[in-house]
Amino acid sequence: MPDTPETTARSLLITGCSSGIGHAAAHAMAARGWRVFATARKDNDVARLEEEGLEALRLDLADSASIETAVAEVSQRTGGALTALFNNGAYGQPGAVEDLTRDVLRAQLETNLLGTHELTTRVLPMMRAQGHGRIVHNSSVLGFAALPYRGAYVCSKFALEGLTDTLRQELTGSGIHVSLIQPGPITSRFHENAHRAFKANIDTAHSAHADTYEKVEARLANPDGKTPFALGPDAVVEKLIHALEHPRPRPRYAVTLPTHLFAALKRVLSTRGMDRVLLRSTKSERE
Repeated sequence: MPDTPETTARSLLITGCSSGIGHAAAHAMAARGWRVFATARKDNDVARLEEEGLEALRLDLADSASIETAVAEVSQRTGGALTALFNNGAYGQPGAVEDLTRDVLRAQLETNLLGTHELTTRVLPMMRAQGHGRIVHNSSVLGFAALPYRGAYVCSKFALEGLTDTLRQELTGSGIHVSLIQPGPITSRFHENAHRAFKANIDTAHSAHADTYEKVEARLANPDGKTPFALGPDAVVEKLIHALEHPRPRPRYAVTLPTHLFAALKRVLSTRGMDRVLLRSTKSERE
């Protein structure tokens, strides 16, 4: 393919690079010749990423000042150009919907939705000025299929998908492409981080779901537990490469068997039928 503005001096900003998908993506894209700005919330993770040979910055999606500073630094280092953004940073807040306080739900949305939105709006002027760009949001199978005890995360991802669809329509003809990746279970520290959020924010002792929570916490606390159909982060990176480098990126990329299966079932089943399938898939967590 001949060189174009999108294939020369390619720069990529990635959030959530301390581990898992973001970490794998940062190294994989750097190996493919991209100038990668790998970001993380904690200073020690930023230092570790730099030791690994990556160009690392601190960026906390729950902190507007952090987002502004990181984007300004990227703009300064690249001369005001940025080829692509991979919005990967997120965490999961487990708990029944009725046990989510307003503050807990707000915190989930600040990181998974509002921070992602703010970062996107801050890089879009650079992409508009250069006449091209790629924006990829890491969503989830839970961006279109709800499961019990994941309401806060489901809420954030359903909203992200709607916001992304609208953004894609509004950017038609701008040269800026917008894609969603929808992973199912991926091997990462997601459960470890979710367990921390669960213990910090859910009052299990006074909940109507106390009995179920014992099983939920056991699942989250088991680092050796095997999630059926789980794939490694490289499965997401494969889709990211297509979204960033193909001349015609897809609006959506499904990853893992559960995502493909649930998407197909949602097209043919009634709402009650889909509920039965989804509840059956998590039966072992609740009984």
